[in-house]
Amino acid sequence: MKRPDHTLSLSRRLAAEGLGTALLLAVVVGSAIMGERLAGGNAAIALLVNSIVSGCGLVVLILMFGAVSGAHLNPVVTLSETWQRNLPAALALPYVAAQVAGAFAGVAVAHGMFGAPAFAAATQARTGAALWWSEGVATFGLLATIIACTRTRPAATPYAAALFIVAGYWFTASSSFANPALTLARAATATCAGIRLADVPGYVLSQLAGAAAATIVFGWLYPRAPAAAAVAGTVGDFAPAE
Repeated sequence: MKRPDHTLSLSRRLAAEGLGTALLLAVVVGSAIMGERLAGGNAAIALLVNSIVSGCGLVVLILMFGAVSGAHLNPVVTLSETWQRNLPAALALPYVAAQVAGAFAGVAVAHGMFGAPAFAAATQARTGAALWWSEGVATFGLLATIIACTRTRPAATPYAAALFIVAGYWFTASSSFANPALTLARAATATCAGIRLADVPGYVLSQLAGAAAATIVFGWLYPRAPAAAAVAGTVGDFAPAE
């Protein structure tokens, strides 16, 4: 992700994270609803619509908010960035809180566009070892993509991250949530995008494990460049945040 401008106020950064995550959920949930309505019962077409729209939306949102907050839009990205010392530790909890609040707001926005109540308890069961493993793999891949690209070719990061998510919709059994805020908020939609609240902890724990593994492995594979070194056409882009 693009390094945020650390001279910007905390309120602007949190607003960017909250608004960006809200728009992300509106895109994910809204496209799932529209895809299901238009697919005529064809689950493959519905998934194709949902995955492409989600990927396109994610690229735009990262480009839109990256210069303000880094466009994490995902608690595991924030925790990884904090672990790598790219984000001050004091900002981790406010970032995560903004993301979770934004995620629920985005669900309400999507429901409003389709004439549904703001929130409704999800009933779709998503549990079991295969799905938990899928979420770990998906989150590992997402964080690996972000770390590798930001340390070698940062301009490609928004596109690479979004492409991995699109692929994850198809190659994982869980359809690649890879985001604890998104997972928790999707417990508040009774649409095809939902996940039962009872199934959320298994997903989130798997996501945290995948993110931790990726941060360790790819932090080792791609050591941080010296502050004055030129990397992929940038200078000092990977210096630790003060």
